[in-house]
Amino acid sequence: MQKLSKNSRRQFLRQATVGASTLLGGSSLPAFALSPAYITSDKLRPQMPCGVMSGDITGNKAIIWSRTDRPARMLLEYASNETFKDARSISGPLALPGSDYTARIDLSGLPAGQRTFYRVRFQDLQNPSANSEPVQGSLLIPGGTERDIIFAFSGDEAGQGWGINEAFGGYRIYESMRRFQPDFFIHSGDQIYADGTIQAQVKLDDGSLWNNLVTPAKSKVAETLEDYRGNFAYNFLDANKRRFAAEVPFLVQWDDHEVRNNWYPGQQIGAAEKRYHERDLNALAQNSRRAMFEYNPYRIDENDPGRIYRMFNYGPMLEVFMLDERSYRGANSPNRQSRLDKDAAFLGKAQLQWIKQALLRSRSTWKVIASDMPISLVVPDLNPDVPQGTFEAWANGDNGKPLGRELEIAELLKFIKQHNIKNVVWVTADVHYASATYYSPGKASFTDFKPFWEFVGGPLNAGTFGPNEVDQTFGPDVRYVSVPKDLKQNRSPADLLQFFGIAKIDAKTKVMTVSLHDIDGKNLYKVDINPEV
Repeated sequence: MQKLSKNSRRQFLRQATVGASTLLGGSSLPAFALSPAYITSDKLRPQMPCGVMSGDITGNKAIIWSRTDRPARMLLEYASNETFKDARSISGPLALPGSDYTARIDLSGLPAGQRTFYRVRFQDLQNPSANSEPVQGSLLIPGGTERDIIFAFSGDEAGQGWGINEAFGGYRIYESMRRFQPDFFIHSGDQIYADGTIQAQVKLDDGSLWNNLVTPAKSKVAETLEDYRGNFAYNFLDANKRRFAAEVPFLVQWDDHEVRNNWYPGQQIGAAEKRYHERDLNALAQNSRRAMFEYNPYRIDENDPGRIYRMFNYGPMLEVFMLDERSYRGANSPNRQSRLDKDAAFLGKAQLQWIKQALLRSRSTWKVIASDMPISLVVPDLNPDVPQGTFEAWANGDNGKPLGRELEIAELLKFIKQHNIKNVVWVTADVHYASATYYSPGKASFTDFKPFWEFVGGPLNAGTFGPNEVDQTFGPDVRYVSVPKDLKQNRSPADLLQFFGIAKIDAKTKVMTVSLHDIDGKNLYKVDINPEV
């Protein structure tokens, strides 16, 4: 059995045996649920190994998520004050084996610009008088015109064998981000490294040891649903992440390592890769997607329950558009197609049309596009089972007119210019270093677009790499890079080269200030972006 931590006495994973639970929000709590007479023995109480988490905040709504260790009902209280005076109560869904004992409640009617406090309990189904200890969280939905909006962005968590080192402070970058008190956090993918194992110790260049917290799920590459669940659950072993998740709502994307490095739909794992028994990437992706939805506060679209791309509205100052650059892409290739077809797809036809129309409808001052991969940084696919000269991201490295996947970004940028869509900013991760880039048609091979900024964050807790080659097709002017040109690759978090971004929109001036920070929150680069009116 996999344990939650050294001190945990509860099972961390269980075999899925029944279907996922159904949301049952809206009913009143039974009287005993909040009564002091319920069972207090730790042996009989449900446990909450992952704490609480909120996410997908938009309008007046938020998802509240948690996980328990047995069949139980999720119980929720929420109020506008920390004392929970005049709190409202909800008897929520069942947490059952089919969802790995995860559950979520979709709250609505929440006030924008005001903090909501909540606490979650689980009620044992076999012993209804046995409730878990409550775990408290809070969230704030940005909105209105009187309050600044602040958000954080980064990605790349527990990669390259660098896991939770408690002596180092664990995922201490989460605590650094928390101190900025962001209204929400954009996690731009690589939440897990399902294709990377974590060993108990790694020897560093100076001869010292990096000591990882280890679990059975991280001792092999993920293939089964249970493997992927264990990968997502691993990150909740870190106290910094649990504390951050209880205070800051998440908006989550996926990238490649949620499944396997540089994967694409329809791919078969080649013979050169010896670690996998399951060779079909579609089968692996299906398991990963299910686990990712179980372990995140996603608002699931009833009409398209597997959909990852979505939009979040925060009133007159900001809308956020989350892209999915995995599910609809064509095969990784030399990326030189001369016309936009399924082989050159990156977003795919339906998603490209969606982002165009969503931007066109937006009435917010700022439109932030969260892309899980950078636009101009060249990312070759170096997997042993793919041909050399194959590319993973948008860029193909030829610096010329748009070809291959670049055709999609060119079409989107042209659309933004044609319709005079103002104040579009891109944020991303993936390459394991931070950068700030200003795109200008005056320096580009393709010139039919409005100037814009792109900011890269990450890694959160993974190997540091880079800097990457920069493709000049869209005229990138790289204003800042967080790592030296001669960086030795795969630097451990002990080198402190872990990065995140903070964006702040001033409620009065509407100026967006974006800053890049290191693992301990030190300001490395900052720029004020004046809104186009």
